[in-house]
Amino acid sequence: MWVAENAAPLQAPRAHHAVARLRTARLARSAKPFLARGGPRGERCPGCRLVPSHCVCSLHPVVPTRAGVCLLMADIEPLKPSNTGWLIADVVPDTFAFGWARTEVHPDLLALLADPQRQPYVVFPGEFVAPERVVPEVAPPSVAVPRAGVEPAPAKRPLFILLDATWPEARKMFRKSPYLDRFPVLSLQPEQISRYQLRRSRRDDHFCTAEVAGLCMDLAGEPQAAQVLQTYLDVFTHHYLQAKHQLPPDWQGEAHQRLAQALGRTTRA
Repeated sequence: MWVAENAAPLQAPRAHHAVARLRTARLARSAKPFLARGGPRGERCPGCRLVPSHCVCSLHPVVPTRAGVCLLMADIEPLKPSNTGWLIADVVPDTFAFGWARTEVHPDLLALLADPQRQPYVVFPGEFVAPERVVPEVAPPSVAVPRAGVEPAPAKRPLFILLDATWPEARKMFRKSPYLDRFPVLSLQPEQISRYQLRRSRRDDHFCTAEVAGLCMDLAGEPQAAQVLQTYLDVFTHHYLQAKHQLPPDWQGEAHQRLAQALGRTTRA
């Protein structure tokens, strides 16, 4: 069964963003409760999924962008406290989240992909795709030559389709989603090594979903969103690991300082 949610308006409570609503819908149809470890009796903040003593909701960064993100999420991903698609929905207001199913496609997803104001890009490694589909960068906004009495058509807004899943799941999703076949595949060539520490990967060139979104935003000419996504991920990771090891978060640490600089804020005393 599918579920899908659109992004919340900019001023709406953060718990109502796309991934949060997808998680709520997924829990509602669960046969048994999903139990995440940590905190008193497994208690976690509903806004950031961390134990209450390490909550980061007061830091919630929002960066309006022209580019959007469409998350296709494997069944269990919205329930995982370590999921970083949640962080993307926190930062980028124009975020959409859909549960992926092999045999069903939500009509709202198809409508989003058919939106004439958007240019979808499937973000996936080019080595697994036919070369003619692969593009290394986002097309720049077209510059229309003004003509008398003719309004130039607005440039399409990039929409990055991210497969939010484990690597084996993501490959399956890519192969079994024929409705994505007509879109270009954006193959990232990042030079840095992933800094994600919450789940293990056998390859250093595998990036978590929030890191991928940051790289996409950079290519789309959204440098602040890219920087905020990376630094917010670092802050979230710090709080997550400190809680795991039963240590207090360092509110004046390097990660917090970099997030504050990216947002033009002062750090918490």
